[in-house]
Amino acid sequence: MRESKPSQLATILDRHDPHRGVERTGGLAIPAPPGLTVLHLLAAYRAGEKTPTEVAHEVLAAIDAYGAPEVWISRPPQADMLAHARELEADASALSLPLYGIPFAVKDNIDAAGLPTTAGCPDFSYMPVANARAVQRLLDAGALLIGKTNLDQFATGLVGTRSPYGIPHCVFDKTFISGGSSSGSAVAVAAGLVSFALGTDTAGSGRVPAGFNNIVGLKPTKGLVSTAGVVPACRSIDCVSIFAPTAADALAVLQVVQGEDDADPFSRTGAERSLPASSLRFGVLSGADRVFFGDTEAEALYDAAIEALRGLGGTPVVIDYAPFREAAALLYGGPYVAERLAAIEPFFNAHQASMDPVVRAIVTKAADFSAADAFRATYRLRALAKVAARQWQGIDVLLLPTSPTIYSVAAVQADPVQLNSNLGIYTNFVNLLDFAAIAVPAGFRTNGLPAGVTLVGPAFSDYALAHLAGRLHAALGAGSGLARTPAPEPAQPAAHAADQIEFVVAGAHMSGMPLNPQLLNLGATFVTVATTSADYRLYALQGTVPPKPGLVRTPGSQGTGIEVEIWSLPQAAFGSFVASLPQPMGIARVHLADGRECPGFICEPCAVENATDISSFGGWRAYIAAATS
Repeated sequence: MRESKPSQLATILDRHDPHRGVERTGGLAIPAPPGLTVLHLLAAYRAGEKTPTEVAHEVLAAIDAYGAPEVWISRPPQADMLAHARELEADASALSLPLYGIPFAVKDNIDAAGLPTTAGCPDFSYMPVANARAVQRLLDAGALLIGKTNLDQFATGLVGTRSPYGIPHCVFDKTFISGGSSSGSAVAVAAGLVSFALGTDTAGSGRVPAGFNNIVGLKPTKGLVSTAGVVPACRSIDCVSIFAPTAADALAVLQVVQGEDDADPFSRTGAERSLPASSLRFGVLSGADRVFFGDTEAEALYDAAIEALRGLGGTPVVIDYAPFREAAALLYGGPYVAERLAAIEPFFNAHQASMDPVVRAIVTKAADFSAADAFRATYRLRALAKVAARQWQGIDVLLLPTSPTIYSVAAVQADPVQLNSNLGIYTNFVNLLDFAAIAVPAGFRTNGLPAGVTLVGPAFSDYALAHLAGRLHAALGAGSGLARTPAPEPAQPAAHAADQIEFVVAGAHMSGMPLNPQLLNLGATFVTVATTSADYRLYALQGTVPPKPGLVRTPGSQGTGIEVEIWSLPQAAFGSFVASLPQPMGIARVHLADGRECPGFICEPCAVENATDISSFGGWRAYIAAATS
C-alpha cells in the first residue's frame, strides 16, 4: 500500500474544512490508495506487481494505522488470513479467479463461518456453521475476508449510532455520523482498509453511508443477490448491498454474488433492462418536493449533479415525488415495522433489555398494528406502485439526493428517531416499490463533509444504472473515500499478465444479457464500457435466439460509434470460447474511439444483407430497451 503523508492530507482538509482542529476518526486518516480498488488490484496481480500475501500485510498495517476499532466487531486470526493468502498464491490456476486476492469486509448481520454473527447485539450472537451464500461466492471467487463490521443493531437505522460496539464516524470528521445501518462496512471502504464490503439495504442502509463517506453504494434489485445466511430486518424487501470505491468495482463484485438460490425464497432472476445510449431522460425533484432541512450546500451539489448528467447527454424531467414520498413513509410509519418483529420475535420476547433502546422502541411499535392494518398498507402500496410506475413513461432513471443532509453524532443522540426519519426521505421507497439504485459521490460542502446523489431505475436495470453511475461519478470529480482525487484508469491490456486477454463484446454477451453467464462461467472479468470508432455499424440479425446483433466495420462511414464492453479471460478459456462461436460470428481487432484496438466479436458482412441497421441507437442495450418498451 502506498505510504500515506499526513501533511498532504492536512493540506486537503485545510482547503475544504474551516473547522480545522476538530478531532477526526481515530488514528491516522489515510487517503484510500487507488491501488486497493478491485480492478487496479487485479491488474497488479496479473502483472506480477503484487501478491495476496503482500496485500494482506498492507491491509493489516492500514487497519492498525487507522485505528477506529469501532469499525469492526470481529476479525479472523491474522495467521488464518495470511494462510488463506498463501493458499491462493500456491494455486497457479487461482490467478484467473474474478476476485483473486481482493480484501473485503462483511456487515455483521451476514454469516461468515468461523466468526460470530451478532447483528450488533452481543446477547443475540451465534456461531454460524456455514457462510451466507453471498460470502461463499466471494470466497470461491478468490476474495480475502478481513473481518465483520459494525452496524446499527438488527440493521435498524440510517445513522450508525445504535450499536454497543461503538459508533463508527464519518471518515472526514469524527463529530459527524457515518450513516447506517451498514456503518462499519462503508467506513472500511472509505478509509481504504478493504477493496469492497458487503452491507444490507432495507431502507437505504447501502446508500446513505456511501453518501456520508464519499464512496459508491450499489443496492441491487430485490432478490438478485441471495439473502440466505443474512439476519433479516424486513425479509421481504431486504437486499445485500455492495460498497466500493467505483461503480466498476461494485459491478465486478455483483457479477460474482448475484444468482438465484433455492435457499432464499425471495431470490429471483430477470431480464436485464437497458437504458438509452443517447437522449436519456432523468427525473429530478421540483422545487416544492425538495427537502434539505436548510442544507443549502447539499442542494447546490444536487443541482451540480443535474447539470453534470445533462452534460453527459441527459435531459432532466421534473417529476411528481408524492407517490414515492408516501411509499417511503409506510416503511417506518406503517405496519411494515411488524416485519422487523417477525425477524427476531423469539429473541425480542425474551431479551428486550439486551437491545438498544431506540431499536427496541421501533420494534415495539409492531404491537400497534393488526393483520388487517398490514393488508390495508399492502393495498395502498400497490396503488402507489401503479402511480409511481407511470413516471417511467416519461423518464428512464431518477436522479435524487442520497440524503437531504448530514447530522452530527450529538444531534442524532439528542433526537434519534426524527433525524433518522429525515435521512430516509429519498431512500425508503426504493425496495418497497421494487427498484434498483446506486449512490455515487457528488462533491463536498465547504466544511469538508461529502454529499451524494443516487440513480434509481426499474428492477433489473442494475448493470445499465451502474455504467451510467460510473460516468456520472467521473464527471462530478469527487474522488472516492478519503482520496478525493479521481483514481486513474485501470491498467490497459498491455500491462496485464500474458495469460489474460481482453476482448470486446457488443450484444448478447454483455453484462446482464442472456449469454453473459457463458463468460462468467469461464471466469471472465468485466473491465469497462467503451465505444468503437465511428466507422462501425450495428445490425439486428434475423432469426437468432436469443436475439443477437452483428458488429461490422465499414471503413469510410461516419457514425457516432457503438457502445461495447471490454471483458478479460485467461488465454485457455478465451481459446475455447472462440472455438465455440457459431457462424456468422468471428473474432477480429476492434478499433475503439480512444485509439486502442482489442480483439472482439465481429460479424461476416454477408450475414447482414437482410438485417436491420440499428446503428442509430448507439448500441445493443439501447436498441433492446426501445424494442421492449
